[in-house]
Amino acid sequence: MSVWEAIVLGLVQGLTEFLPVSSSAHLRIVGELIGSGDPGAAFTAITQIGTETAVLLYFRRDIARICVAWWRAVHGDLGTDWRSRTGAPVGGRRDPDAQMAWYIALGSIPIVVLGLLFQDAIEQPFRNLWLIVLTLAGFALVLDWADRRASSERQLTDLTPRHALYFGLAQAMALVPGVSRSGGTITAGRLMGYSREAAARYSFLLAIPAVLGSGLYQLAKSVGSFGDAGTPGFGVTLLATVIAFVVGYVVIIGFLKIVSTYSYRPFVVYRIGLAVVVALLLVSGVLDPLAGA
Repeated sequence: MSVWEAIVLGLVQGLTEFLPVSSSAHLRIVGELIGSGDPGAAFTAITQIGTETAVLLYFRRDIARICVAWWRAVHGDLGTDWRSRTGAPVGGRRDPDAQMAWYIALGSIPIVVLGLLFQDAIEQPFRNLWLIVLTLAGFALVLDWADRRASSERQLTDLTPRHALYFGLAQAMALVPGVSRSGGTITAGRLMGYSREAAARYSFLLAIPAVLGSGLYQLAKSVGSFGDAGTPGFGVTLLATVIAFVVGYVVIIGFLKIVSTYSYRPFVVYRIGLAVVVALLLVSGVLDPLAGA
C-alpha cells in the first residue's frame, strides 16, 4: 500500500465510520478500485482505532461522567445491595449514568462472542463483494422502514437491560461488511421507539469497547507482520489511522446535527445506489468479488 492509497483509505474510514453506510464495505470496495486491493479485516479494525479515538474526544465529558457514576455505584455509594450497585437502588432515585455503563457492557457481549466465533468468516468469506451488495441494499430498506415507522418517544434515560441487549445484537450484525455498525444499532433504536439523536448517540457510546477492543486485538496480532506480502506496512496503517481520527471527529459533529433535523432517507438512497454501482462493476469484471478474500 502506497502513501496516497493510505491517505484515501483513511479519508474513507473517517467519512463513513459513523454514517449508516458501512465503513468496512467502503474500505473493501475503494481499496480494490484504487489498486491497493482488499486492505483486509486487520487494517480495517486498526484504522477504526482512529475514529473511536475521535469518539473518546468528542464524548469525553459524557464518558467521564458515566465512569464516575459507575464507580460510585459499584463502590456502594448508592447502597450495598446488587440493585444499588447497578445504579437502580430500591426505593431511591436511579442513576442513569451508572446504568449506562452497565448497559454498554451488556450490549458489548454479543459482538465479542460472535466476533470470536466467526473470526475466520469475517476475515475471508464475509468480504465477498456480492454479499456486500446484498447487505448494502437489504439493510438500507430495513433502515428506511424503521425510521419511517418509529415513534421517537424514547430517550437514552429510557434504556432497559432488554433494549441494551437488542442494541448489542444489532451492532453484532455489522461483523458482515455492508450492514454498518451504526446503521444496525440506529435501526434497532428506531424500531424500539428511540429518537434519531438518542439512537445515534448510543450507537457512538456502545461502539467504544467493541471497536477499540477489536482494533487493539488486531494491532497486537499484526505486530511483526506489518509489510509482509499482501499486508499494509505499519507506516501507512498509522497514517490512515491518524487521518481517520481527524476526519471522523468532524463527521461526528455534522452527523449529530443532521439527524436532529432530517431523516435517514439520504443514507438509504446512497446505500442502494452504491449497491447498484458495485453490482454493475462486478458484472463488467472491473471488480473481483473474492479479491484478497
